[in-house]
Amino acid sequence: MSDTAPGGAFAAFIAGLPKAELHVHHVGSASPRIVAELAARHPDSAVPHDPAALVDYFSFRDFAHFIQVYLSVVDLIRDAEDVRLLTFEVARDMARQNIRYAELTVTPYSSTRRGIPGEAFMEAIEDARKSAEAELGVTLRWCFDIPGEAGLAAAEETVRLALDLQPDGLVSFGLGGPEIGVPRPQFKPYFDRARAAGLHSVPHAGETTGPQTVWDAVRELGAERIGHGTSSAQDPRLLAYLAEHRIPLEVCPTSNVATRAVASLEEHPIREMAAAGVLVTVNSDDPPMFGTDLNTEYGVAARLLGLDAAGVAALAKNAVEASFMDAAGKARLAAEIDACTAARA
Repeated sequence: MSDTAPGGAFAAFIAGLPKAELHVHHVGSASPRIVAELAARHPDSAVPHDPAALVDYFSFRDFAHFIQVYLSVVDLIRDAEDVRLLTFEVARDMARQNIRYAELTVTPYSSTRRGIPGEAFMEAIEDARKSAEAELGVTLRWCFDIPGEAGLAAAEETVRLALDLQPDGLVSFGLGGPEIGVPRPQFKPYFDRARAAGLHSVPHAGETTGPQTVWDAVRELGAERIGHGTSSAQDPRLLAYLAEHRIPLEVCPTSNVATRAVASLEEHPIREMAAAGVLVTVNSDDPPMFGTDLNTEYGVAARLLGLDAAGVAALAKNAVEASFMDAAGKARLAAEIDACTAARA
């Protein structure tokens, strides 16, 4: 078995490496076991109750079909108990991968519009966050994102929830959902309010649309990181700008193929991004839905970029640098990565 083979020493190194994850969705991280449990609790849902059947259910024709399936899972989160269960179990799955810190993208509007009071939602995620840190050693922080397909009413409600009920774990403000037909500039007033309150700007952009969406996210929304940014590679001037201004890209290779945003892993533009000097971070997005996890994504990135153990460790440190951890937290996790790498040498 070669060092880079699945299950080999290289894969074991990746699995043991302390990691941070910056682009991973709350509901999209629900494992088949948890989705099936929630579906059984809410039998009126079309979501299968059998974890094995979820493999076929999570096969996506295109991005629009992915959104349709994703929202059907969102509909399973109907009370604060569901929210707390989901959040803690996501952290448990992260702990198994040696993820020490994660900025979880949460869409509170999807829950409050289904009748969960905002206060109860915040209490549930915060209770799970504190328990995850105490019991699992996983530090969670929140990015509250606007579901773009729900329009400006959702933007208004999301910024209200973020600013009026601002939970201790909240660090950033985002924008997700479909990009086609959902121009970024219309959300500028909401990002302005969030940024004025001290939240970081991390919108999705350039996943299923062209580089102009990324430019809009930077110029209009003050993006400090870009979710996906896949099409940035089509514009050398944009790549140069992102590199010069150290605006990281949250790259999710398997997700991009699963949603048909990219035709194949071999055609993924991560090589062009890295070659241009962009701060590239690797992430899993909606891991169970795409049949992946962060360890797998590191393996994919290592293959595409030709990385050895030191290169993978540097990739892990990119995520630490691009995170919104405080300086002490960054130094601590970077030192853990260095120690893990040195132990392998």
